[in-house]
Amino acid sequence: MHGPRGLPALGNLPAFGKDPLSFFARLRDDFGDAVTWSLGPRRSLFVSRPEHIMEMLAAREDTYDILTIGWVLQQVVGNSVLLSKGGDWRRKRSLVQPTVRPRQVRTYADTMVECAGAAAGGWRDGERIDVHREMALITQRVVVRTLFGNDLGEQTAALSRAMDFAGRAVGDELRSVGLFLPAWVRTPSRRRVLKAVETIDTEVHRLIEARLAAGGAAEERDDLLSRLLAARDEEGRPLTPKEVRDEAVTLWAAGHETTSTALTWTLYLLARAPEVRARLEAELERVLGGRPPTIDDYDDLAWTRQIVKEAMRLYPPVWTVPAVAREGATLGGTRIPAGTIVWCSQWTAHRDPRWFPEPGRFRPERWGADAPDAVPDHSWFPFGGGQRTCLGARFAQVEAALVLATLAQRCHLDLPGTEARPHAGLLLQPATPLRATVRNRTRRTAKPHPGIGEPG
Repeated sequence: MHGPRGLPALGNLPAFGKDPLSFFARLRDDFGDAVTWSLGPRRSLFVSRPEHIMEMLAAREDTYDILTIGWVLQQVVGNSVLLSKGGDWRRKRSLVQPTVRPRQVRTYADTMVECAGAAAGGWRDGERIDVHREMALITQRVVVRTLFGNDLGEQTAALSRAMDFAGRAVGDELRSVGLFLPAWVRTPSRRRVLKAVETIDTEVHRLIEARLAAGGAAEERDDLLSRLLAARDEEGRPLTPKEVRDEAVTLWAAGHETTSTALTWTLYLLARAPEVRARLEAELERVLGGRPPTIDDYDDLAWTRQIVKEAMRLYPPVWTVPAVAREGATLGGTRIPAGTIVWCSQWTAHRDPRWFPEPGRFRPERWGADAPDAVPDHSWFPFGGGQRTCLGARFAQVEAALVLATLAQRCHLDLPGTEARPHAGLLLQPATPLRATVRNRTRRTAKPHPGIGEPG
C-alpha cells in the first residue's frame, strides 16, 4: 500500500491540487491498486479495483463516515441527505427518495422535452453557441419547473448565479489549503460564499413560506418542493423549513449542474464521432418518426441511452468518492486504520484498460446487449453506489437521454477538432468554453474529426 512521498505538513496536496485526475492515474499506474498518500496531514488510501470500490461503497453507512469536503459545501447544502449521518440520514432519505422515484420522474419527462425543444428552437443555423452555457440553461429551466413548479423570473437568474458561484467555490476549496482552514476564518472568498448563500437562502425560503401560507392548496401541486413539504416520517413528522431548504438546494445542484455537464460532454463526443451521430439520427427516425420523445420511448431509445452511458464513462461529472474509515473498517480483508480517508475515482476506474478495452475511445456499442466484453460491477459508477447511491440517478439518466433525443432531432453541433481538457472542480467540466456551430439536420455537412485519444 506504499505510495508517493509528500511534503512536510502539506503531504501530496500540491500534486493533487494541481491535477487530481493525473495524480490518481499515477497512483494506480505507479504504485498499484491500493496506495497510501496524504492529503495535507490526513492519511489517505486510494483504491482502484472494482471489488474494493464496491466493498467501500456498500459499507459507507456502516463502517465509514462521510468526508465533509470543506467549509463551503456545508454552507451550501447544510445538513441535507448528502452530508447527514446515521439515523438522521436514514430519516431524510426516506422522506426525499419518494420525490424522485421512477413513477414521479415520469411526470417530469414532458417538461424535460419542452425545455430542450424551446432552447433548440431558438438556435439559428450557422449560429455559434457556448455548449455548456446552453445545456445549463436547459437543465436550469427543467429543475426550476420540476422543483418549484414554475419559472421564477428574475429570481431564477439571481439564484442561478449564486448556485454557480457556490459550486465553483466548493471545487476550488477541495484543491487548496483552504480545505484545512478553521471554520471561523473569513477569507475574502469565504465572505463571497456567505453572500451567495444568503441569496440562496432568501429565494428558497421565500418559496417555502409561500407554500406554507397557501396551506392545503400547496399540497395539490406536483412539484418537488411541494412533495418535500408534504412528506412525513414514520412518526408523522414533516421536514422543518430549514431541512426543506437544504434538500431543495441539494436537488437543485444535483439536478442542474450534474446533468448539464453530462450533456455537454455527450455533445462534444458526438461532434467528433459522425458515425455514432448518424446511428443516433437513424434510431430517432425509426422510434419517433419526427414527433417529440416521451417517457414511453425511453426504453426503445437504446442507442441514445448507450451514448449517454459511454459519455459518462469517459467524462463522469462526479469524478471521485471519498469516505472516512471508522474503527474496524477493512477492504479486501485488510484492516484500514480509523480516520483514513479512502478514495476511489470514477475517472480512473472508467478509463482502466483492464475493464474497458481501448479506454480512451468513444464506443457506445460497448454497452449493447450483445457487447463481447463483460464490464465488472463497479467499474462504471457515475452515481456512486451502495445505500448512498445518488437519489437523482434515474432523473438524470432520463433527462439526459430525452434532452439529447430532442436536440438531435433538430440539429447537430460542429466543434473544432482540438481536444477539450477536463477541469476537476466540484464536477468534471471542460477547462475552457466549448463553442460550437449549430447545423440544422436538413443542411448537415459534417466532416469526420480526428479520433479521440486520452487527455494528457
